[in-house]
Amino acid sequence: MHHLLRFSRPYLLGSYFLVSCLAFFSIILGKSIEHGGRILAYQALSWLALWAFFKKPRWFHFVLLPAFLAIPIEIYLRLYYGQGISTHHLGIITETSPKEALEFLGGKIWLLLFIAAAILFWWWTLLLAAKHETSLTWQHSSRWIVLAVLSACLLCWTYGAQVGVASASDSESASSKKEASSKPIWQLRSWVEFANYVQQQPPLPTWAEAIYDEESFSRSWPLGILLRGVDFYKERNYLSTLSNKNREFLFHARQAPGNDFQQTIVVVIGESARYDRWSLNGYQRETNPYLSQESNLVNFTDIITAVAATRLSVPIITTRKPAAQSLKAGFSEKSFLSAYKEAGFKTFWLSNQMSFGQFDTPTSVIAKEADVTQFLNLGGFTNKSSFDQILLTPLQNALDDSAPNKLIVLHTLGNHWNYSHRYPQTYDQWKPSLFGVANPAYTDLKNKEAINNSYDNSILYTDWILARMIQQLKVLPHMSALWYVSDHGQTLYDGSCNLAFHGHNTQFEFHIPAFVWYSDQYAKQHPEKIRTLKANQHAKLSTENVFHSLLDMVDIRYPDEKLDRSVFSPHWKYYTRYVDSYGWSNYDDATLKGDCREVIDNKTPLTQEK
Repeated sequence: MHHLLRFSRPYLLGSYFLVSCLAFFSIILGKSIEHGGRILAYQALSWLALWAFFKKPRWFHFVLLPAFLAIPIEIYLRLYYGQGISTHHLGIITETSPKEALEFLGGKIWLLLFIAAAILFWWWTLLLAAKHETSLTWQHSSRWIVLAVLSACLLCWTYGAQVGVASASDSESASSKKEASSKPIWQLRSWVEFANYVQQQPPLPTWAEAIYDEESFSRSWPLGILLRGVDFYKERNYLSTLSNKNREFLFHARQAPGNDFQQTIVVVIGESARYDRWSLNGYQRETNPYLSQESNLVNFTDIITAVAATRLSVPIITTRKPAAQSLKAGFSEKSFLSAYKEAGFKTFWLSNQMSFGQFDTPTSVIAKEADVTQFLNLGGFTNKSSFDQILLTPLQNALDDSAPNKLIVLHTLGNHWNYSHRYPQTYDQWKPSLFGVANPAYTDLKNKEAINNSYDNSILYTDWILARMIQQLKVLPHMSALWYVSDHGQTLYDGSCNLAFHGHNTQFEFHIPAFVWYSDQYAKQHPEKIRTLKANQHAKLSTENVFHSLLDMVDIRYPDEKLDRSVFSPHWKYYTRYVDSYGWSNYDDATLKGDCREVIDNKTPLTQEK
C-alpha cells in the first residue's frame, strides 16, 4: 500500500478516467454510442462541478461510492442484455429478496460477492490515495470563478426547465407569451407573481435541447447513476401515490361453503396477441397446434379490450375499473388478487415484463398486491429480453408451494414488438422473417411480409408456452383451471392499410384472443359452471367481464357482486362495449373503416375524462 501511495496522483486520475470510460463501454462490443458528444460534455462538466464544489478528491470521493458499486452491474447488463442500468433494474435489485437472489444467481453468487469486494477495495484504496494526495486540491482563485459560472448556468438551466425548449412549430406561441409577459420584472411583488412571470416567458431556442437531454446525462459516468436513482425514487413515489388510492379497500370476500377442497387458478395475461392470427379462431396458418388438441378448452370468439395500451388495459382486466375510467391514473379499488387473498388463497404475480416506467408502474401497483411478486425480465423489450419460458420454473415453484389454495398470475411478454425477439430460432417457421435482423425498419413496407411472418412465429411460440403451462396443471392431483386473455392486439399493415402496431383505433387491436382451460376435477366440482361457460362462449364480451368471472369461477362471494358480468353465471347479460376510438365509441354500433378496420361510432362517441 505504501508503494501505491507513491503513485497516488496517476492512480486517482487513471481510475477516475476508467470510470468515465464506462459510458462508452458499448464501443468495445462493436456498438455505436448515441449522442456520444453530449455524454462526453456532461461527464467533463460533472467532474468540473465535483472538483469545484468539494475542492479536493478526498471529499467528493464519497459521492462516487454509488457509481463504483454499480460498475459490475452496468458491465453485466451491457455484456448480456445490451443496455445499462435503468429504473426497472434498480427496482429488481432493491426488491429481490436474498432467497430469490440465491435462486437466480446460483453458484455465480460467489463470483458476484468477490467482484463486489474487489470494487469496494478499489474504492477504499482510492480514498486513501485521495487523502494522501494534496496536489489535486483546487487552491487557485479560479475555483471561485468556476463556481460562479456554474451557479449562473444552474440558474439558466432552471429557467429553461420552467419555460421549456422551443420546437419549429412554437414561433406563434412564443410571440403570444411575449405579449403576456409585458409587465416589468421590478413591479413583481411576490414569489408567486415571479413564478407566473417566468412561466409566461418564451421558450429557449431549439439548440438548447441538448442541455436538457436527461437520457444522455443518465448514461454518463459517474453522476448519471445518481439521476437514475432519482428517477427510481420518483417512480416509487408514483407507485405509492397510486397504491394509496386503494390502500384501505376491502372486498369482504369469502369463498362459499362447499369449496373445502384444494384449488389452483392460473391467470395468464398476454401481450399484443391478435384474435385472427390464432388458428383456433380460423387463421389459415396452424399457429395453435398444441392448444387445438386440448379438449377442456373453451375459446371465446367475441371478446374485446377497451384500450390498446398495456398500462390502461391491465387495470380493466384485473379490477372492477370501468372502461370509461381507464384513462385516469389509479383506481379506488384493489384487484382480484386481493379478493382471492381475502378468500384464503395465496397469490403470486410472476412477470416477464418491466416493473417501472411510464408504461409499467401502473401494472406494478396491482402486482404488489400479491403475496409473492417476481419480475424476471432484465432485458426489457430488446433482443436481450427473456423468452416467456423463463416463467415456467417460477410457475412450477408456485405450484409446489405448500399453500392449499393458490392464485398465480403470469404476465407474459407475448407478442410485443420486435416480434422476432419473442421466440427462439426453433420457432422461426414462416420466412422471410426478421429473426437475426439488427434494428429492422418497421416503418418500411418492404418488410411487411417479414414483420407478419415474425408475428405469426411469435404466436406459434405463445401456443407452446400456454400448452406447457396447461401440462404443468394437468399433473396436479387437485382442481385447477387457467384463464388466458391478451391485453390488446396489433395492426399489421393489413391489405392496403399502412399502419402497424397499436394505438390506431382498429378492430385488429380491440378484438383479442381469450380462453379458459379447466381440469377434469374442475368439471366434476362445477358442472353447471362449465355448461354456462360453454353457453357464453360466443357472447359479446369485454375485458370488463374478466374480474367478475374469475371470482365467480371459484365461488368467491362479496357484497355488491355483479354476477350478470360473469361468464360462469346464468345471470350473465350483455353490456354496451365501449372502445377508445375518437372518444368512447360503441363497438357494436360502429363502422369498420377500410382495410385498417378503424372503429368509427355510427353515432356520437362519449366524451373521455382523463
